[in-house]
Order: sequence, then C-alpha cells, then structure tokens
Amino acid sequence: MNLVEEKRSNPMTYRFPVGDVDITVIAESVAPLLRWQEIYPAATADAVHNSRYASLPDLFDGNTERFVIAIQAFLVRADGLNILVDTCVGDCKDRVRDEFRLVNHWLDRLNRTGVTADHIDRVVTTHIHVDHVGWNTRLRGGLWIPTFPNARYLFVDAELAFWRGESSLSALQRTGDYVADSIDPVVEAGLADIVQPDHAVSPSVSLVHLPGHTPGHVGVSIESGGQKAILTGDLLHTPWQCENPHWNTRFCVDPQQSHKTRESFMAQYVDSSVMLVPSHFPYPCAGYLRSERTGFSFEFIDESLTISMLS
Repeated sequence: MNLVEEKRSNPMTYRFPVGDVDITVIAESVAPLLRWQEIYPAATADAVHNSRYASLPDLFDGNTERFVIAIQAFLVRADGLNILVDTCVGDCKDRVRDEFRLVNHWLDRLNRTGVTADHIDRVVTTHIHVDHVGWNTRLRGGLWIPTFPNARYLFVDAELAFWRGESSLSALQRTGDYVADSIDPVVEAGLADIVQPDHAVSPSVSLVHLPGHTPGHVGVSIESGGQKAILTGDLLHTPWQCENPHWNTRFCVDPQQSHKTRESFMAQYVDSSVMLVPSHFPYPCAGYLRSERTGFSFEFIDESLTISMLS
C-alpha cells in the first residue's frame, strides 16, 4: 500500500489554481522508492540525515533509507485546452524495476477528474524517461496504441532525437525499452509534433529549456492573472537538492550541465513569487524556493490552497 494511500489527508488527486488556469495533480504512485545512495552519487549520510526534511515521513522513510517519490502527471486546463504534462509509468509494460510493473489505475483517476483520455488536447513531455511517458500508449489487441487519440503529443526536437538514437541504447537496456512501446507508436500514428524547447503551447502555457538531466529536458511555465508557476520536471527530484544544488542524479545524461542549469534556475527564482511544481515531490508538491543562511530550502504551499479530489 502506498504511503499516501495510508494517509487519507494526502490525496492522490488534487488541484490548485494559477490565476485562471487549473492544475490537477494525478499521482500514479507515491511511496518510498529510491535510497539516497542510489539516486545521488555525491550525497553523504550526514547531508541526508541532518536535513530538515529527514524527519518528515511523507518525504523520507527512515526505516528503509528511501526518499518518498511521487510519480504523477499534471492536467493543466488553460485557454480552452486540456493539456497533460507527462504520463507516469503506465500499466502492463515490460520494465526492469518491480515497482514499475504494477497496475496503479492511473487512468481511472484521470477519468474521475471529469476529463477522459478522449478529452486531452495536448500531451507535453518534459523529457523521455520511463516514469514520464508510460501512459502515452496502452495495450489493445496485442498492440501499443496512443492513449489520447485526439491529442497532439509534443516532443522537443533534441530530446526525441537523442532517445531514438544509438546513444540511448544502454540506458534503455537498464530500464526496459520504453521508447519502443511508449514513443514510437505515437510517432507512427502521426500524432507527434516536434517542437523547440521554448514552444508556446497556448497563450498561458509555454516550455522552458532546462537541459542537463536530458538534452531536451524542459519545464512548463504557466502565467495567468498576474500569477506564475513553473512545472520543473526533473530539475529537482527531492527537496534535498534545494539544500544541495550540486547533487545530480545518476539518471542525468549531462551532470555538469544539469548542475549549471539548476544553479542558474535557483538563482533566478529564489525568494520570488513564482510557484515551483517539481515532478516528483509528494503532496502538496508545489511551493517556493527560499534563501537560507546556508543555502536554499523548499517551502511547500499550504495544504488549504489545494482541493482534494476522489482518488
């Protein structure tokens, strides 16, 4: 059972506004997933355990020494469009990690928001990693077909080229070939739009290039009613990276660039009114980067600002 499912105060599906735009978080799974030694090569035991976040069970499981990781998608309702940002791991796919071979009923959660797969207009991929593209397709008659038949799937040009090239083969062997079952069928169906990393999805929604984790990794900027939020993708995996910006993950294609991008981004948005929405932070996931005497911290939004939905 998921950690969040054990605590009903932490919903799997919830929403909050950014001006006139509605962001709905639809989690696939939220649970202790990665040991600190597994995700951050530069991490130390002292830095992990002395963090302000280490005592919070919703963020860190001290028994297993694992970070609590949310795998989730974001439904952005803006400018008359239903925009889905990232699509989790998916069901029934051949993956190396046991945690990624489970059936998590994510599509049922989407349907209960009142927006079904047929209602999605755009699918934005922040980057092509196994836990961000899985529900791009689903199995029908032994074939992987696009889950969102009326949507245009947006892929950044450099990102798609990298993951469909030979340089990605070793990474795909370590995870399971998610390009073959979650990307190629979309391209072959003619539903893919290849875009630049600053592409405007709608008047209120645009892409922001945040390279390093992958070559074409992007965030998603949302501006409405004098408010701004940025879905930051995998720029930050856990709040520990706010305290330790030099920590790259072992999944980063270009660690040096990832560090450079993260430090530049944090310098730009620290102590600002811009809400940050990292892909893998558990409920309530969104918050603000704040300066501290020793560096930075992440201040989660007040839970009262979220509207819980049936999960």
